[in-house]
Amino acid sequence: MSPESNPVNDSQIPAQPKTSGRDEVFDRIAAGLYSLASMLVGEGEDGVRLVEMAVANSEESVCHDPVEARMSSRRMMCVAALDILMRRDPGSLAAPKGLKPAETCIEDDDLAAAGVSGEELMRMIAGPDRDRMRKWLASLPTALRTIFVLRAVAGFTSVEIAALLAAHGGPRAAGWTPAAVGELFRQGLCSLASQLIQASSPR
Repeated sequence: MSPESNPVNDSQIPAQPKTSGRDEVFDRIAAGLYSLASMLVGEGEDGVRLVEMAVANSEESVCHDPVEARMSSRRMMCVAALDILMRRDPGSLAAPKGLKPAETCIEDDDLAAAGVSGEELMRMIAGPDRDRMRKWLASLPTALRTIFVLRAVAGFTSVEIAALLAAHGGPRAAGWTPAAVGELFRQGLCSLASQLIQASSPR
């Protein structure tokens, strides 16, 4: 029987929740922001407040450009997260003095150097290995963890991160440079590579 000879009655179709494209954009932004916030300041009330603030401030720009809204809200939330970290421990984001390149297993300050793509990293953080990855992140010193998350997850460059840290990392953070950010990110990549090797080793 052809589709024309057996029309579907509208009453037979289950009602679908009506969501606007605008709501869907906000949902996607909020989900990504909470994951990012929890990596920076931990899960809980601080992370929730950061997301609420960022989404509220993205409402106007999302009408014009969803991509711009996502990047704007992400940057705004990261700035607020740095303020929280600085208040918790004023010296935790201090710029390193006399930092020299460490002998590590990673030569390049690029996520691929650790043998993982950005998409794979996000799957590890949100998938079955979530608890292990979160514990690894939490074990890193605050500055190292912050730089790793801002670079690998938020997608900021070393230049942008150095500027963010210098402006919002407290009175001892003015000396951050892109080179120092790149060096600490490389150390974070080496730590990540070690975690991946341990996870793949037979038990």
